[in-house]
Amino acid sequence: MNGATSASGPLARQAMAYVLAGGRGSRLMELTDVRAKPAVYFGGKLRIIDFALSNALNSGIRRMAVATQYKAHSLIRHLQRGWNFFRSERNETFDILPASQRVSEDQWYVGTADAVYQNIDIIESYDPKYIVLLAGDHIYKMDYEQMLQQHVNAGADVTIGCIEVPRAWASGFGVMHVDETDRILSFEEKPANPAPMPGNQEMSLASMGIYVFETKFLIEQLKRDAANPASSRDFGKDIIPYLVENGVALAHPFTRSCVRSSAEHLPYWRDVGTLDAYYDANIDLTDILPNLDLFDRNWPIWTNGEMTAPAKFVHDVHGRRGSAISSLVSGGCIVSGGAVRRSLLSTNVHVHSFTSLDGAVILPEVDVARGARLSRVIVDRGVRIPEGLVVGEDPELDAKRFRRTASGLCLITQRMIDRLDA
Repeated sequence: MNGATSASGPLARQAMAYVLAGGRGSRLMELTDVRAKPAVYFGGKLRIIDFALSNALNSGIRRMAVATQYKAHSLIRHLQRGWNFFRSERNETFDILPASQRVSEDQWYVGTADAVYQNIDIIESYDPKYIVLLAGDHIYKMDYEQMLQQHVNAGADVTIGCIEVPRAWASGFGVMHVDETDRILSFEEKPANPAPMPGNQEMSLASMGIYVFETKFLIEQLKRDAANPASSRDFGKDIIPYLVENGVALAHPFTRSCVRSSAEHLPYWRDVGTLDAYYDANIDLTDILPNLDLFDRNWPIWTNGEMTAPAKFVHDVHGRRGSAISSLVSGGCIVSGGAVRRSLLSTNVHVHSFTSLDGAVILPEVDVARGARLSRVIVDRGVRIPEGLVVGEDPELDAKRFRRTASGLCLITQRMIDRLDA
């Protein structure tokens, strides 16, 4: 460890991870009708929020809080079941902080900064020296200890995790311009015309929504911002631009602290905020050597370990052979005489005889009846696919019955299935 590590151990042990998990994620369409984006399933048995929380845990942080708001029941239930192993006698804490009108009887969380401001008393009760603010809706592996060390060594007011993205995508992020010492010279939230990186007109430097502060300084800034009636109470729109202009704001390139196994060659970070991006990130896991290694035992992604039976494949006759090729099949699944290719089956999925799944992302508890043929689909949790249903072969018919993207991907929910018989 370098000079930033204190005599009492890594800086992470003096930090609290505060995860902002209240967002709806409306670009995921019906997938977020009943759950917040951080609670959306990923990779067969995980939820999106598990990545930020696992990064914090693996980095050595033992105090965590999750601020929830939009349709939070599914998320809260997952956190209660999967993240309930923290022990207060070991100075470990895990708080779930729903919007509860703590400041005003008519005010929920107004923005990301307000979601922290309304819980200042809870933060102060634990007295962490540092706060690592995290977005709960991205897929990546990162050691926050490295970012904490840069922040302390440089004496920064705020340190912001950043990643290079194509300029065509950058309008959905906070975009920054930095000098050779990583100091941020300008910051603009979701600009219509993102600034390019010096020397590379095709790329922009984008915020990952990861911020490191010293706790006392953060609280001062939150109180200052709350007293400003013109503020929108948002980190990207208000807090960060103010500190770039009036303080010391540093950029922390993701490449310095991304975690990679021997099987991962490039830094991996994904915003799975659209149906196509979500689908691609899941299907990519079926590659022989995927860009994201979920089998890395040195940096595990923690989650709720559901009690399920082993996956089962039955029947072995021509045309009725239970098989899965280049696929991920989770516990509790039964592939009964169906063919699964380059697909991802979440827990407790039942695929019946004479079915064909090709490029399918199937969420938990789905039942696929006999003779169905599904390709390039996402099937929401609990859907009952009727016998003989064909999706992915007739674009016009698919668009009439299901949510179809421009790329030809179809999202199937139970409400859409019920309308077929109406």
